[in-house]
Amino acid sequence: MKQLENLFSSFDWNAFLNQFLYDPKNPLLFNNGFFVYFFTLFILLFFLLKNHHTARRYVFTFFSLYFFYKASGWFVGLVVVSALINFALSNLIYRSKVKSGKTSLLVLSIVINLAILFYYKYTNFFITISNEIFTTELHPLHIILPIGISFFTFENLSYTIDVYRGDFEPAKKFTDYLLFLSFFPKLMMGPIVRAHDFVPQINKPYVISERDFAMGFYLIVSGLIKKLVISDYITLNLVNYIFDTPSLHTGLENLFAVYGYAMVIYCDFSGYSDIAIGIALWLGFKIPANFFSPYQSKNITEFWRRWHISLSSWLKDYLYIPLGGNRKFSVASIIFVTLFLVGAFLMSVNLFKLNYVFASLVAIVLLLIFLIPAIITKNTNGIAANFNLLTTMLLGGFWHGASWNFIIWGAIHGIGLGLHKIWMLLTGKALSGINNSVVYRVIMGIFTFHFVCFGWIFFRAENYDAAITMINQILYNFDAEVFLPFYDNYKKVIWMIVFAMMIHLIPDDWAEKGVAKLKTVPLTAYIIVFFGFLILYGYFKSAEQVLPIYLQF
Repeated sequence: MKQLENLFSSFDWNAFLNQFLYDPKNPLLFNNGFFVYFFTLFILLFFLLKNHHTARRYVFTFFSLYFFYKASGWFVGLVVVSALINFALSNLIYRSKVKSGKTSLLVLSIVINLAILFYYKYTNFFITISNEIFTTELHPLHIILPIGISFFTFENLSYTIDVYRGDFEPAKKFTDYLLFLSFFPKLMMGPIVRAHDFVPQINKPYVISERDFAMGFYLIVSGLIKKLVISDYITLNLVNYIFDTPSLHTGLENLFAVYGYAMVIYCDFSGYSDIAIGIALWLGFKIPANFFSPYQSKNITEFWRRWHISLSSWLKDYLYIPLGGNRKFSVASIIFVTLFLVGAFLMSVNLFKLNYVFASLVAIVLLLIFLIPAIITKNTNGIAANFNLLTTMLLGGFWHGASWNFIIWGAIHGIGLGLHKIWMLLTGKALSGINNSVVYRVIMGIFTFHFVCFGWIFFRAENYDAAITMINQILYNFDAEVFLPFYDNYKKVIWMIVFAMMIHLIPDDWAEKGVAKLKTVPLTAYIIVFFGFLILYGYFKSAEQVLPIYLQF
C-alpha cells in the first residue's frame, strides 16, 4: 500500500495532463504515439455504443473535434463555426421557395467560405504583391494557417451547392453535418468527401464484413509503409538535402532528387489517404479511392483521372462546369486567361530577359495552344473548353498554396492538357493501330512521368529562383561522371526510389482481388503482418519527424 502511495505521490500529474493538450511542436497525426491511445479509447466506446446511433454519433463527433484540437489547437472552433454557418444556410436554401432567395443565400455561403479561406491563406500573398507592384508599405500580418482549411472549405462549398442544385436534402441534425465536416480520418488532408455520399452512412446500422476488415487492414498497413518508411526515408536522406541547395549539386544529383520527390509526394499523400480510407472502412464508412497509380498514366489527361481524384473531380463539378465547361465562355475564364498571358509576357521580359517582340511571341504561342484544337475541329466551343480548363488548373494550383510556384505548377498542367488535345487531334487516327501496344504505352508513360516531374520541381522548390536553378543544373551541369560516387553515398535511397517505382506498377485491383480470394484471415496473420511492419518501421525510422506534405494545404 505504501509503495502505491509513493507511486502516486511521485507521479508527475502535470506532465500527464499536458499530454491531452495541444502541442504545436507535436501535432496529433496517424503516426503519432498518442494516436494509439486515442484510437484505442475511441474504438472501445464506439463498439460499446455501436447499436445506439445517437450516442455513437455524439462520441464520434467529440473524438473527431478533439483529434483536430490536438492537431491544430483552438482552430477547432473555426470548424465548428463554419459548420454552424453552412448548416444554417443550407437549410435556409432548401426551405426557400423563391429562386432569387436561394441564389442570394448560396452567394452568401460562397462569399463567407472563400473569405475565411482567403484571409488565412492568401492575405499576406496579396500584401506582398501590393507592395511590389504599387509600392505600398503594408506589413504582413501574423497569420497562422489552420490545418485542413482548404479541404473543409471545399466540403462546405460542395455541400451548399449540392443543396442549391437540388441534388441533396440537407442534414436535419447539426451533429450529422458536424460529423461529416470533422470526421477525423479525412478532416486535415482529405480525401475531399461529398455530403451526399457520406451523410446517409452516419445513421446506418454498423456492419463490417470480414472482407471490409481485411481491406481496411491492408490499406492502413500499406499506407503506413508508404508514408513512414518510403516517403520519410527518401525525404530526409535525399530530397530535402538537394532541394534546399540545388546550386551545390550536379544536375545528376538534382535529377535523382526530382525522381525522389515524385515518389515522396505520391507515397506521402496516397499513404495518408489509404490510412484514412482504411480507418473509415473499419468504422463502417466507405470513402472512394483518392489515387489509382497515377504514374502508370500514358498522358497528362489520364494522370488527372488518377491523381488526387477527390480534388480533380471537385474542380470539374464545382469550377470547370460552372465556368461553362466545354460549352461556353465565362467572364471569369476570359479574365484568368488574359492574366495568364499577361503574366507570361511579363515573366519573359523580367525573368528570361527577352525583348518585347520575343516575349509577345511567347504569349502568342501559349494562346495558340488553346486555339489550335478549335481550329482543327472547326468548333469554337473548343476554345471555351480550353480557356475554362486553363482557368481551372490555375485556380487548382493556387488552391495548393499562396505562391507563384503553385500557380506556375497549375499553368504547366493546364498547358500540358492543351498540348495533349492537339497531339490527339493530329495523331489520333494515325497512331490508332499502335497506341495500345506495349512499346507505345511504355514510351508515353515515361514521357508523361517526366512531364509530371518537371512540374514537381516548381511544386517543391522554395521559390521560383530555386526551381530555375535546379532546372539549369540538370540541363547545363549534369556531370554523369559523378554517378558512381553518388551511388556509393546514396545507394539505400536510390534503391528505395526504385522500390517505390516498382510497387507503383502493381495493378490497381490487385489488393482487392487478393482480399476477395481469401475467405478468412486468421488473427495470427494480422498480428504477424503488423509486427513485421513495426520491425520495418523501426529499421528505417528517423529521430526527425516528417510532417505530411499536404498538411500545409
